[in-house]
Amino acid sequence: MCGIAGIALGAGRAPDLSVLDRMTRALAHRGPDGHGHHVSGPVALSHTRLAIIDLEGGDQPLFAGPAALIGNGEVYNYRELRTDNALICSTGSDCEPPLHLWRRDGLDFTRSLRGMYAIAIHDRAARRVVLARDPFGIKPLYTAPVPGGVAFASEPAALLATGLVQPRIRAEAREELLQLQFTTGAETIFEGIRRLLPGEAVVLGEGAVLERARRPALPEGGPEPITEEAALERFGSAFRESVDLHQRSDVPYGMFLSGGTDSAAVLAMMARLNDRPVLAYTAGFDVPNSQKGGAADERERAAHVAKAAGARHETITVAEAEVWRHLPEIVACMDDPAADYAIIPTWFLARRARQEVKVVLSGEGGDELLAGYGRHRSAMRPWWMGGKAMRAHGAFDRLDVLREAPRAWRDGIAAAEAAAATPGRTRLQAAQALDVADWLPNDLLTKLDRCLMAHGVEGRVPFLDEGVARACWRLPDAMKVRDGRGKWLLRQWLAREFPASDPFAKKQGFTVPVGAWIAGAAERLAPLVAAQPGVAEIVRPDRVLPLFRAAAGKREGFAAWNLLFWALWHARHVEGRRMQGDVFEALAAR
Repeated sequence: MCGIAGIALGAGRAPDLSVLDRMTRALAHRGPDGHGHHVSGPVALSHTRLAIIDLEGGDQPLFAGPAALIGNGEVYNYRELRTDNALICSTGSDCEPPLHLWRRDGLDFTRSLRGMYAIAIHDRAARRVVLARDPFGIKPLYTAPVPGGVAFASEPAALLATGLVQPRIRAEAREELLQLQFTTGAETIFEGIRRLLPGEAVVLGEGAVLERARRPALPEGGPEPITEEAALERFGSAFRESVDLHQRSDVPYGMFLSGGTDSAAVLAMMARLNDRPVLAYTAGFDVPNSQKGGAADERERAAHVAKAAGARHETITVAEAEVWRHLPEIVACMDDPAADYAIIPTWFLARRARQEVKVVLSGEGGDELLAGYGRHRSAMRPWWMGGKAMRAHGAFDRLDVLREAPRAWRDGIAAAEAAAATPGRTRLQAAQALDVADWLPNDLLTKLDRCLMAHGVEGRVPFLDEGVARACWRLPDAMKVRDGRGKWLLRQWLAREFPASDPFAKKQGFTVPVGAWIAGAAERLAPLVAAQPGVAEIVRPDRVLPLFRAAAGKREGFAAWNLLFWALWHARHVEGRRMQGDVFEALAAR
């Protein structure tokens, strides 16, 4: 788990090493355990390391013949790759087998990899640089054109640090962010900065993109016939293997435990596979009952589940004062903006976990693969039976706050909808595929990556594994949704394997009382937000205070939080302000 960056220029050009140094320093938080670089002709690579596997011998870049590799993430099947492919490796690093596979298989090298990764390989003999990202998009990678070539990095902030890329905002992406809380597709919110799509591989040569290929995350085809007993057996076997692989580490690890079924399943399997008690972390909120604003405090339920699994359970309390104190730095770490308020507890959990571990497992991906969201169930129904398109409404609809009503904010989602509705898929599969395409990599996984890497912690997601996807994706709809509940197969598996988790309890959802906090601070906070340059150009200033006063309401709370996030994010990543002090001081300073 690391930070990677590089520059690939045309023949005859030499990279400016001061530019490489600026990118490296911008990624230092991702790799506090060391750094390395490789410069050859028109190509320069840089790596910052968070040491997880092969602590002594795993420094990067790694070399084999004329090829050099830097990587961010974990290739969990690195041991099997060494044995099955007879690869001769000189280190114990999980990232060395991909280098040898590239030399043997070319662009097909990623088909053998099982894990999360963003990889860059410079092949001097072929005069090519290859970039590759894992199929679910768990690990990030971005590119941008620069004079004479292409720069790439694990975070947009590193590309902006070069001074060769300017923080100019794409208006259509800003609309997406305000309405959806994330942005879609390959183009980011910054002009010129592009994401590698999940599963994408890009070949660079002579300072330009020469070739693109893509490896899908989801199996092809619609539902396949299978008995419930066989489906449960297949899922249990695949999930056990995945969790076992995701525990490969030379440093201590733990897990994030909520009150839901996904993390309960991860805990149950970890408890089965470990001799010592699993270390589990849960967050709750210090909010009076009269002000909870719908917030679900999962600590009591998580404690019950942890005790039943024999886990060592650590809880943290996220208090309003602490949120206001740290919110500027929490938002600052989201350089590719995802305005998901779950960044708040995730950041605090990562800070607490780092005191004892460098790796945490969590349950992201279970809802997407096994249809856990209410929007999935709604999408199953035709419109005349109450069905509706997913994300049909935005956070600011009918609130009369923005200067101009967003018009193009749903274009990216509409394109993803069309791509997800492939022949043979059911309505449910299409809805799931839509979430896998954008919501998962550009919201949930971005949140996990940035909040954990801000503290030097690696996040692992065992549901997002090719074996688990094969076991789940082509299940009949009735094995995913039944009796008005999603994730039916997972609930059945937990009922057999870990009944103490109460898997058929009503889904709470993960909520944060940020709306109630904003409402309570409205008189002080709203004028500061309304005065921010990034906000003033898009809102009616006189409407900000009424919106914040009403933020305890669900719709108003989402919109108010999005606006607060945008104010802080724009100040840091567009205006370049350092954002010292708490949220009030940071917004007041100009």
